[in-house]
Amino acid sequence: MKGKVRNVQSFSKTLVIGSDLANLSKVEQFIEEISRKAKLDEDQEGNLAIGLTELVNNAILHGNQSDPSKKVTIEVTLHENRLTVSVQDEGSGFDPEALEDPLSPENLLKESGRGIFLVEQLVGPVTFSRRNHGTEARFILELD
Repeated sequence: MKGKVRNVQSFSKTLVIGSDLANLSKVEQFIEEISRKAKLDEDQEGNLAIGLTELVNNAILHGNQSDPSKKVTIEVTLHENRLTVSVQDEGSGFDPEALEDPLSPENLLKESGRGIFLVEQLVGPVTFSRRNHGTEARFILELD
């Protein structure tokens, strides 16, 4: 889609789910709806799906500690050729500077710890902000 004008109206869409991995199916449906509405191509939809699913998974497991009473709020906004994706948990937060380098030799065989790295390879930087009731992870998917 490079160089093409997107004929899509700006929009914002929100999904709130409980902290249960079974709710990832709702996230998949949400991604499909966003992709149609934003007229994403196959690569963009795939990158959005992997990036958003990974952040939601982290919010459920690490942020909310799989506590079913805590929610994960997903907000996606399209404005011009930019899709802003936000995932907020209700956990106690973490220090993103403490994330270990998944490419360090001592981390290569670990079973976890590559999610944020993967998201950043596909969609660009992920920023983290402490909110009143949790942590927000955000990335911007450039569509032009």
